[in-house]
Amino acid sequence: MNLNLSPQDIEFQQEVRAFLKDKLTPELAAAGRLATSVFIEPEFTLPWQRILHERGWVAPHWPKEYGGPGWSEMQRYIFASECARAGAPGLAP
Repeated sequence: MNLNLSPQDIEFQQEVRAFLKDKLTPELAAAGRLATSVFIEPEFTLPWQRILHERGWVAPHWPKEYGGPGWSEMQRYIFASECARAGAPGLAP
């Protein structure tokens, strides 16, 4: 099992990091860090969901034909890891 990132995965990781740096406001990051459960206050969840929706990233497990990004397992892992590292609010259940 190879756990090293491919050049494409590294490029995707950089894309996610740039997106988070640009779109994750300090207020949203604070809400994500302070959440005590998977249910975050709607005043923080909804704006983050809208931002992700605009990018086409609100449903990371969905295939493209159903409106998702069509990511690989590794891309979903990278996205989740980078969001957690940045303190982004969780996705709405």
